[in-house]
Amino acid sequence: MKTTQPRKQRKLLFKAPSHVRYKLFSAPLSPTLKAAHKVGAIPVRTGDTVRIMRGDRKGTEGKVTRVDRRRYRLFVDGVTREKVDGTAVQIPTHPSKVMITNLNLDDKRRRESLKVEPQKEVEKPAEEPKKERKRRRPPRASSKKAKAPRKRKVKPSQNMKKGETESG
Repeated sequence: MKTTQPRKQRKLLFKAPSHVRYKLFSAPLSPTLKAAHKVGAIPVRTGDTVRIMRGDRKGTEGKVTRVDRRRYRLFVDGVTREKVDGTAVQIPTHPSKVMITNLNLDDKRRRESLKVEPQKEVEKPAEEPKKERKRRRPPRASSKKAKAPRKRKVKPSQNMKKGETESG
């Protein structure tokens, strides 16, 4: 975000369009996925398996069943709370509080974006000797003597009368 003012950051966050909110749904990858895909974080999607890293449900792992972009929350399978009447309700979790442990790679675009190509060693062509540039000489000091600064003419002040000197 370009601004440092908290009120403007909140405004940008809550008025963000859907394609910007998608990027804000990024969560870190597990160390094994980081090593495999050479990416630190990726937006969470339905079908990803995540581990909750903060809060009362810390350590719980499950599949993401729903993503609510409007409220910036995702719902993990198995993370529920019982209501007073006995029905189970899923608990919303912020994407920054989870770590992705398994990716849903059903989407072709996502698969291609995570595809890691092995780095090939490219042979560098033999370097040609570089031509030396002529260096510019520093400007010569002029042969004339340095002139003393000119004395400014002081205008007589208007308060002084003719014939009076400055010292008073």
